[in-house]
Amino acid sequence: MSLDYQRIKSWPIEKVALRYAKRDTILYALGAGAAMENPLAPQDIQFVYEKSLKALPTFAAVLAGNSDWLADPATGIDMNQVLHGEQFLRIESPLPAQGEVHAVESVDEIYDKGAGKGAVMYMSRKLYDAADGRLLATAGFSIFMRGNGGFGGTATAQPKPYAMPEAGQPDALIELPTRPEQAVIYRLSGDYNPLHIDPALAAAVGFERPILHGMCSYAIAGRAVLKLRCGHDPARLRALNVRFANPVFPGETLRTEIWDVVPGKIAFRVKAVERDVIAINNGYAEFTV
Repeated sequence: MSLDYQRIKSWPIEKVALRYAKRDTILYALGAGAAMENPLAPQDIQFVYEKSLKALPTFAAVLAGNSDWLADPATGIDMNQVLHGEQFLRIESPLPAQGEVHAVESVDEIYDKGAGKGAVMYMSRKLYDAADGRLLATAGFSIFMRGNGGFGGTATAQPKPYAMPEAGQPDALIELPTRPEQAVIYRLSGDYNPLHIDPALAAAVGFERPILHGMCSYAIAGRAVLKLRCGHDPARLRALNVRFANPVFPGETLRTEIWDVVPGKIAFRVKAVERDVIAINNGYAEFTV
């Protein structure tokens, strides 16, 4: 079955209600590597200690997701050839350390790159505070569907990734470690894809060992931006957009390099230091100055 553009665009995606506790907020931060020292520095303890707990801003990007419908055979999507391409986040209000949220997800557009070249679908999820109806954040993402090109759509006006500086050294950088068991911890926040824990499955798809979740690398990049340009204050981060370039292996060191664009805006990328490989590219962040 080929991809049915109109059917997917009008798919009745159900609203999701989710209650999360401080334990979930702490577990997410641990999965993002926020507590690797003893004693912990004040800028890190705020994300893992229930006393005056604060949520990492990127937690909003993974709360109340509802993408199981993509695997419905009626969509025509070949789930064996789907990759997470990009991730976007626009923050309207700091995420409470605990509470209940409502999420509404939608398909924004699907671009056809042509037969044998795949297709790209852009989706967004609006996250609301159930207590007062405030819009907390809009999380967006693109998925590259390698097996669904040539369905008759257009490639016109597909968003382009944020342009990185062509030359020059970064204005700042920071290296953050990951644990060998980082993926095992991160998956407890809800992403149970066996690719991140099962050595046999990882080998079957061409990896020497299980890889780290892309959204874990994304969360670590968010932590780096907080440290380098937000004074460790999660309330200052307003946007965080990335393009995933290469997988990361748990235990590797991630170096986030940033370039100042204008006050309150930066470009960035993330490298896996040990292999000198770009894991995240075309990064863009906004923050209050």
